[in-house]
Amino acid sequence: MSRVCQITGVGRRSGNNRSHSNIATRRVWNANLQKYKVNINGKMVTVRMTARAHRALVKNAK
Repeated sequence: MSRVCQITGVGRRSGNNRSHSNIATRRVWNANLQKYKVNINGKMVTVRMTARAHRALVKNAK
């Protein structure tokens, strides 16, 4: 499975670790993907989405 949110499309981000002497080494930040059961067109579907997308979905559903 890819590390991409099925709702928003958010994936891996890349950047640098910075040491005390300011040396840059490459690193990645993975999206905070979780499995949620979501009601889509009257059916419960398991979706891999970020926790932030789930919070927004719950907030907008109210």
